[in-house]
Amino acid sequence: MSLNVIDLIKGQLGPALVSQSANQLNETEPAVSKAISVLLPAVVSGLADHTDKPGVLNAITNAPTSGLLGNLIGAATGNSMVATILSAIFGDRVPGLVNAVSEYSGVSNTSANSLLYMVTGAAIGSIGKYAADQNMDDSAVSTLLKDQKAMVTSLLPAGFSLASMGVGNIANGNEYPENDKTSSTASATTPTSNDGHAEVTRAGNTHVHVDRNDPHKDTGSVWKWLLPLILLALAAWFLWKQCDKPANDTTTMTDSTAYENDSTAMAASTDTMANTTLDREATVVNLPDGQTLDAYRGGIEDQVVAFLNSDDYKNATEADLKDKWFNFDNLNFEFNSTKLTPESQIQLNNIKSILAAYPDAKIKIGAYTDKKGDDASNKTLSQQRAQAVKAALGSAQVISAEGYGEEFAKVDENASDADREIDRKTAIRFTK
Repeated sequence: MSLNVIDLIKGQLGPALVSQSANQLNETEPAVSKAISVLLPAVVSGLADHTDKPGVLNAITNAPTSGLLGNLIGAATGNSMVATILSAIFGDRVPGLVNAVSEYSGVSNTSANSLLYMVTGAAIGSIGKYAADQNMDDSAVSTLLKDQKAMVTSLLPAGFSLASMGVGNIANGNEYPENDKTSSTASATTPTSNDGHAEVTRAGNTHVHVDRNDPHKDTGSVWKWLLPLILLALAAWFLWKQCDKPANDTTTMTDSTAYENDSTAMAASTDTMANTTLDREATVVNLPDGQTLDAYRGGIEDQVVAFLNSDDYKNATEADLKDKWFNFDNLNFEFNSTKLTPESQIQLNNIKSILAAYPDAKIKIGAYTDKKGDDASNKTLSQQRAQAVKAALGSAQVISAEGYGEEFAKVDENASDADREIDRKTAIRFTK
């Protein structure tokens, strides 16, 4: 096999993203990692077994232009492309998968569902980018995925199988495994007693061996009736939990995380979007030099280019521009550092392209924190991060960078993290 797709996708699900996801979902990092270890082979298996569905291949080939890899946290809820893929490969078995992953890893059902979206986004984004880089057609992508089947089940944690997660024997297109077949990994020794015994293979498949010569024993596995009952009970529990929630208890994640957790992404200011949701509409931003940028409608690229083309910018004075800030909505730093995450590079590159297309434009970088923590430390870190963004852009058109710390923060430091989020941002403004 020329490529291990699992390793390719793992490159997008590194420690920084695990930490950021754990903070967003209010889960522990070990629990998030444990959930991903189950979800990743399950998703790849699902993709491999449904490449005959045009929607699956279309999503993979279109992923490079969707911005998925630059916004994997954004894929965690509500992304329509990911939702379509999950429906195609798992159908109504998603609740069973989510419940099983929740039970195994210790994350909540809501978190398991969000991580399923994120892992699926990473999978189709990574495979799509690789396919585009290698100029692969649909047939080649299908072959690449099918080549992964042999190793997918071996990557599942001990005691797990696809059937145990409620997604059935996907490889054979059956909802449940055939229990009258013995796995090739099962013991070669046949029991001589009349008592049945169970084996768990490396992939976690459970096989019950029964003496078929005994007329008083059932010739089928107990799993034929036990597994459906278990899945039915899990599904009923899941539905009960959903119904038990208040009507307005929905999970809306934003692109920013807690400052004290050292992931800084942008909440929107008064003159931009009030809050950035994850279910954003992709758009193409056209630049005057003929380039196009893949971005989100209402995102920083869309807003900045619209402003540069407007009379408001052309007629603006320096005083007018001082209060017109545009917040990054996909820019993050690694834990306790000023190092930008790899995912941030997409938006940084877009801003570079915009500056190159408008050579007369000049900008200033501003970084802000909430009121949590020491004032002086917040000021220092925000200054360092503003300088880091300036350095990453590497353009003479970035004339200055300033960290404001909590100077302009409005929300009390004892407020919830979600409330304080609006004060944490990195932004740019134009200057003349």
